[in-house]
Amino acid sequence: MTTQSSLNEFITRNAKELEADTIAIRKYLHEHPELSSKEYETVKFLKKEIAKLDVQIEDVPNSTGFTVLLDTGREGKTLGIRTDIDALPVQESEENLAGPRKYSSKNPGVMHACGHDGHMAIVLSTMKIISEMKEKLSGKIYFIFEEGEEIGSGIDAMIQHLRGKEIDAIYGNHLAAFLDSGKIGIDPGPCMAGAVFVDFTVKGKGGHGARPDLSINPIFAAANVLTGLTNAWANQIDVTKTVTLGLTQIHGGFANNVIPEEVKIGGSLRFYDMDEGEKALEIVKNVASHTAKAHHCTVAFSDEFRVAAMPVVNDEKLSEIAQTGIEEMMPGSIVHDVEWFASESFNKYAKISPTLFAFIGIRNEVFGSGAEHHNDQFDVDEQALINGVMATTKFAVDYLID
Repeated sequence: MTTQSSLNEFITRNAKELEADTIAIRKYLHEHPELSSKEYETVKFLKKEIAKLDVQIEDVPNSTGFTVLLDTGREGKTLGIRTDIDALPVQESEENLAGPRKYSSKNPGVMHACGHDGHMAIVLSTMKIISEMKEKLSGKIYFIFEEGEEIGSGIDAMIQHLRGKEIDAIYGNHLAAFLDSGKIGIDPGPCMAGAVFVDFTVKGKGGHGARPDLSINPIFAAANVLTGLTNAWANQIDVTKTVTLGLTQIHGGFANNVIPEEVKIGGSLRFYDMDEGEKALEIVKNVASHTAKAHHCTVAFSDEFRVAAMPVVNDEKLSEIAQTGIEEMMPGSIVHDVEWFASESFNKYAKISPTLFAFIGIRNEVFGSGAEHHNDQFDVDEQALINGVMATTKFAVDYLID
């Protein structure tokens, strides 16, 4: 008879035995990053590793993404375990926060600056451990390798591929630079923000800079739109439901003596409450339109100016299973009230089944990790990867035998 204690010992022992391999895989992937939807060599490497196991690889049509089916051969639930596989167009710094890096990207201008290299390494090691113990489990696991998470290019094809597979739950990890190594956040409820991508153009009438009275200057209109939005955020957004106003671009004009025809404004709004996020979108549109009109300008809103991502919401029952199991194996590692205002394509897996997304802490001052995600000094405390392997494997085992 297999006991919970023996399962925990098996997971812990195998995770430790695979730790050096997990780190080596992360090292290779970190040194060979590829941009979204161009992860060709990454996929070749992953499939070569996976081919050593008794599993079935399924390519996703019109995508570099793929899934891997591990079937225990016994009736039971079906679980999805997801990793993203792409990197970012960032030139990596030679140093992290503590000094020179152990190793760096060999692809100039491309960097795993968000931890996806670690995510892949964690999932590969999890797959290896579960393959060794599948006779103790029932049901199936689909390991999900999603292309292009950073730009959302692969999620829709993946969702279409997974439909009809009768998946009961989907789990994912994200390494967290804002969380200390050894800590894991996996509370129920919203954990990553929804997003609206702001994209609109204030249009006026161009002309000579010497006769502004003969033109309609969109620069002044755009400046007042920004001021108006600041006031609106202070007075119209529910103070109990934070929505961030992250405007990041304003482009207008090309010469000192030419009044431009238009000014482009861009950025994003992030939120956990869907209703408040949609309300914020309308506030931006109203303020921009009415303010521009007061300056005799018009506004053109891009088709991309919409709710682009829903919040990532952890299922209550799945969170309870994970927290109980992680506390058994790694006492004291669970931290609460962990939320991240970044957005994630993982939100769309809720169309398939209940979901669970865990934050795995990687901040280590001595090692030099803790720089913001998407920063050229971002680095991963590799000693924390085993925590991701153990948390993922433990959840999978507990879920399939529950």
